[in-house]
Amino acid sequence: MGRSTAQCNPPNLRTTMAMYNVGIVGYGTSAKVFHIPLINSVPELNLYAITQRHPTSENDGSKDHPNVKRYAAAEDMVNDSAVHLVVVTTPPITHFELARLALENGKDVVVEKPFVPTSKEADRLIDLAKKNKRHLTVFQNRRWDSDFLTLRSLLSTNTLGHIADFESHFDRYKPSLAGAKAWKTISEPGGGAIYDLGAHLIDQIYVLFGLPKRITAFLGSQRAENPGGYEDACTVLLHYDGGMTATVKVSVISLEAAQLRFWVRGEKGSYKKCHEDIQETHLTKGMGPGDQGFGVEPEDWHGTLTTVDDDGNLNARLYQTTHTETYKTFYTQLAQAIAGQGEVPVKPEDARQVIGLIELAKQSSDEGRTIEV
Repeated sequence: MGRSTAQCNPPNLRTTMAMYNVGIVGYGTSAKVFHIPLINSVPELNLYAITQRHPTSENDGSKDHPNVKRYAAAEDMVNDSAVHLVVVTTPPITHFELARLALENGKDVVVEKPFVPTSKEADRLIDLAKKNKRHLTVFQNRRWDSDFLTLRSLLSTNTLGHIADFESHFDRYKPSLAGAKAWKTISEPGGGAIYDLGAHLIDQIYVLFGLPKRITAFLGSQRAENPGGYEDACTVLLHYDGGMTATVKVSVISLEAAQLRFWVRGEKGSYKKCHEDIQETHLTKGMGPGDQGFGVEPEDWHGTLTTVDDDGNLNARLYQTTHTETYKTFYTQLAQAIAGQGEVPVKPEDARQVIGLIELAKQSSDEGRTIEV
């Protein structure tokens, strides 16, 4: 349920307001499970409006949030002067036009990942945001995965030494398309495993190491039946100076009790972690950032840190996962940025680089060769 906003506050006094009204475009899993609970956990943000073209008896934003305004078209919502921030949660092929519409109408904008299908579209939105002096950011929420934060800490303290090999996985066992969203069953711009889950993994590696020098990729389908030609799997090799290779792997045919998430090997140590971050599971079950235990994984999910001493003796032990931040940080930082107190949580230029790497990965796969970045 959205929080009320005092009507005496003029909506254009952005930096003096205690609360910013948020309009959501789309009302699927992304909006319901991720964005709305996180927005509602930040006092400076108010869930004000939802755009949903075709509500049903089982999926109706106005019933779930009766105090929130409902619009049938994004064009109407962006013309509402009370809306400060627009969050685009629709399928990737629609992201560019909806983000453009919101920016042109003077709104700050969050775009669900993947940012947009092409780097040219990303450049146009970045230029438009700068021209209109609006905030633009992309929901790369897995920068706040607990396992990623743990790994980032290990790298910052040089616990693993020089990294030789970095593996990042989203492997699942989903051999059938049954129950998949429509846009996740057909080949279209912004679709496929590399845009869906690969965008998260590539973004994390970009945060840690920056742009690679070369890229080699293999995109395709692992499912025996895939009539729409949806590329449900990918393996991407990011080649860096110094001999390090970072591997991104997304699979839908991986029958494991504990799926590998990270395996990072360095000269001084290695870190191996199974299981995905638990925040999505908690959000799906109705838990939120304000609930006790949110985002805290079971102890037997912790990763294994293996180090070597000066005598060459190996020491392997469970390494506790960091739980210092959650996905809430994204919207907390965004509210601060809108108030003029910092930068957006994910720079759109970073998200543009991720899309550029995805484009090069597709080119590498299509042409069967390694591509210079």
